[in-house]
This record gives sequence, C-alpha cells and structure tokens, in this order.
Amino acid sequence: PSPVPTPGSPQIGTCPIFPADNVWNTPIDHLPKNSHSDAYVNSIGSNRKIHPDFGSDLSNGIPFNVVPPGTQPLPVNFDNSDESDRGSYPIPPAVLIEGGLQGTGDRHVLLIDAQQCLLYELFAAQQGSNGAWSAGSGIRMDLTSNALRPAGLTSADAAGLPIFQGLVKYDEVASGQIDHALRFTVQHSQKAYIWPARHQASNNTDQNVPPMGARFRLRADFDISGYSPANQVIMKALKRYGMFVADNGSSMYLSGVPDTRWNDDDLHQLNGMAGSDFEAVDESSLQLSPDSARANASAAR
Repeated sequence: PSPVPTPGSPQIGTCPIFPADNVWNTPIDHLPKNSHSDAYVNSIGSNRKIHPDFGSDLSNGIPFNVVPPGTQPLPVNFDNSDESDRGSYPIPPAVLIEGGLQGTGDRHVLLIDAQQCLLYELFAAQQGSNGAWSAGSGIRMDLTSNALRPAGLTSADAAGLPIFQGLVKYDEVASGQIDHALRFTVQHSQKAYIWPARHQASNNTDQNVPPMGARFRLRADFDISGYSPANQVIMKALKRYGMFVADNGSSMYLSGVPDTRWNDDDLHQLNGMAGSDFEAVDESSLQLSPDSARANASAAR
C-alpha cells in the first residue's frame, strides 16, 4: 500500500513527493547565512533579475507526466549509461517533453507512476523513427525514500538531483502554498557539489562561484506586500524553502511547469527580485548522512 503523505507536505495522488523530513521539504529560513554568500551573489549578478522560466506557452518550462495505469514500460538506450538507471521507462504514447516534440533544448521527460510512487526522469530524450527511445541520462527514484543518487553520479539534471520536486507548479500556487524548495540555474558554477547534490558540471575551480547544490533564499526583509497573491506564494516559498543551484544555464532562471492557466504578465513581475535580494544558506547542520536526503529537523527550527 502507498504511504499516506504528511498533511501539508508535497504529494501527488496518494504518493508523497519524498518524505516530509526530506531536505527538499525542510525550511531553511532560520539557518545561518553561508560564508561565501556575498561572493556567490556577485558571481551570479547582484542586479540580475529573477526570470520565471515557465508560463502559459506549453513549450516554455518543464512539463511532467502522470503515467496512465497500464502504460507499457519501454526500453531506453542511454548515451551516459554508466551514470543512468538502465532499464525500461513507462513512457506513454502522448508523452509531454520539455520544449515540445520538436524541441531542441534539454528535452527533459518527467514521469510519475502514482501507483508505485516512482519518479522517472530523462535528459535529452528522443524517439527514433522506429519508435525506440534514447536519452543522454536517466534516473528512477522512489518517492517514499530519502535515498540520494550514488556520489559523483549525474541524474537528468547536472547536480544529480531530481527535477520534479524543484518546479513551480500552477496547482500549488493556486492552493496558496508551496511546501518545498525550488530549482534554478546559474551561468557559472564551481567544479564541486555540496549535499544534497551528487554531481558537478564545470571546470571552474573559483570558490567565489556557487557549487551544484548551493541553496539560496529570498532575504527575510524583502517586502512582498506589493505583489499579486500568486507571486506572493512563490516569494514566501523562496523565503522559507529557498532554491537549489541545479544546472548550468541562464543565471537566475527559476524553473516551473508550463500551464495554460498561468498569467504571464503577472509572472514576469517576479523580476522585481534581483540577485542582491537573495543570500546563500549554510545548510550543513541539516545533514544526517552524506548519502541520505533526510534532514535534521531540529536544526531547521
């Protein structure tokens, strides 16, 4: 039987989106500021505006698929097979792909089996003319578990983290609350990763640029009162749960799920937040084990 999610913690169907004590679901608003914070912010750009990398255009953002029951798992051939979870993936016939069927970007495919509480994620997914699937890399994760990827291994994301949990989703914003950390990209990252990330994706050894897994929060003194209710939900999440450096890309691009219900004009008011309105967090006190995403809840208070 599927575990019952903790009230208030993220879930999909009857499945938790990782346990309530997972680091993604743990507040960081009371943790100390990272000693490298000012340098990290300067490297990202203190005047660099937040950009919502999602909206009402279905080709803008990272969609996800709740797999219909009975979907036939299909074999996937991986370019990076040594760092991927090899085997079959339950890809439905009308699968949603980042950027659309003809998209030329990262082409992430996110699949959720809500019967088994499993998350599958693919990077650079392609279906050949013969119907066979290939991808750059791919992972399978148990949504009821705090297990991390093996150290040093990538995922469908550069940081070796799951993507799905870090996305801004319309239904969560409409509900009035986001109960997890978010995901964003930076142009320059360090050749390093910190817990809970598992993988680096850079040759840059400058310790003034953030490593993969660095977590930032919107400063407590940032005034959100002039923003729309929807944007305030996102901003409150950025204050309470923050956002992880998850991939290389355009700096301060905040990831989300495309949805025709988004108000794009309203979303773009989020660019009232700039790099200087954020600070990196020292979340080392949350770590109980380097190989587990379970967080020390007492340290977060």
